[in-house]
Amino acid sequence: MPEQELSTEQTILEAAKKVFLDKGFDGARMQQIAEEAGINKALLHYYFRSKDNLFDAIFENAFKEFLPNIGQILRSDLPYEDKIRTFVETYIDMLSQNPYLPIFILREIQRSPEKMIEMIKSSGINPELTANFQQPDVEKGRIIPIPLPHLIINMIGLCVFPFIGRPIIEGFLFNNDTEAYNKFLNDRKTQVAGFIINAIRIK
Repeated sequence: MPEQELSTEQTILEAAKKVFLDKGFDGARMQQIAEEAGINKALLHYYFRSKDNLFDAIFENAFKEFLPNIGQILRSDLPYEDKIRTFVETYIDMLSQNPYLPIFILREIQRSPEKMIEMIKSSGINPELTANFQQPDVEKGRIIPIPLPHLIINMIGLCVFPFIGRPIIEGFLFNNDTEAYNKFLNDRKTQVAGFIINAIRIK
């Protein structure tokens, strides 16, 4: 694709992210996205034809970029504590850079769970290859054995909820102070990792 077309496409995707984040998928309109991108609606339809196509492009680009990193962390030779810290830090950084993604994921889970599963599989994450990443530390008596699904869901849940619940958390707990909320998100990296590590470490 010519460089100019790539630039226009990227401009459209960035504009769509802003509108989706502000209006939600159902509230967003193609005209609003075109205006945000500084183009006419006909050109927007030339590139992406429909709002669903735009949603899919944004979602798949962000998700596919992120998933291989998680698989690499779980398969690495890092000590289990470093794996947990790196997992949590990577996840929260990704969500901070793509704050629309949790809502997109929830919508996609409802709309097309099979597609989500296929995307995860195609990313190279293999449950069989990652399932035993705790085993060396379990055998050495360092940590409590915990089934991988529980460990992963615990970590993801603790990381993702502050983004899903941002309007309430930022408004109620931080009085709409965005700087304080962002500091809270950065602190979550240490808090979540420490909570998980202390929960499975043998004292």
